[in-house]
Amino acid sequence: MTKLSVNINKIATLRNARGGETPSVTEAAVKIQEFGGQGITIHPRPDERHITRKDVYDLKPLVTTEFNIEGNPHQSFIDMVLEVKPEQVTLVPDADDAITSNAGWDTQKHLDYLTDIIAEFKKAGIRTSIFLDPLPELVEYAAKTGADRIELYTEAYAKNYLTNKEQAIKPYYDTAVEATKFGLGINAGHDLSLENLKYFSDTIPNLLEVSIGHALVSEALYMGLENTVQAYLKRLAKW
Repeated sequence: MTKLSVNINKIATLRNARGGETPSVTEAAVKIQEFGGQGITIHPRPDERHITRKDVYDLKPLVTTEFNIEGNPHQSFIDMVLEVKPEQVTLVPDADDAITSNAGWDTQKHLDYLTDIIAEFKKAGIRTSIFLDPLPELVEYAAKTGADRIELYTEAYAKNYLTNKEQAIKPYYDTAVEATKFGLGINAGHDLSLENLKYFSDTIPNLLEVSIGHALVSEALYMGLENTVQAYLKRLAKW
């Protein structure tokens, strides 16, 4: 079964909009795991506009499933991850002022850079994943970096799902097949939702994990957090 890792950035965004500690990022992480979530994802950015450095350290002892920290590997990010030692680090090439992640790595262009960073994380026993656009030609270079997994950047799939889901998913399927040939595990994330997740999960081979935040937290406003987590788990179930 594909694991559900819940990105709690939006919980932190709500908290930071008002100040104080409500809603609580740590309580949300604990509850999500109680409700069946199989991982917690965070993406601490340099400006701390949602997840803060304090959150990262506060969450570490509370995440009993799988802790996944995403981010652009600036030195301060690398140092923090090496200190916290999550189960997984996902490398994302987003600009500091990006509203959200908006592109995957050019693994051919940044091969040496990524190889050096990934070697540090792997030496510390941290599984590594590279955020990647659905481009099969970049998979070989992702494998050459020494990464364990790729995370497919799924915005284009989500955007085109209602228009032509078969066409929308084809480059993702092709990239996943190529990744499997090179022994890379496959994660996915960005704009996946209750509406489009099942088709993606049923179609993509070797899909190990999805990271979902914005849609899940938004849907929880109407459905409640426990019901929403359970609904996502049902979408991922293989019957």
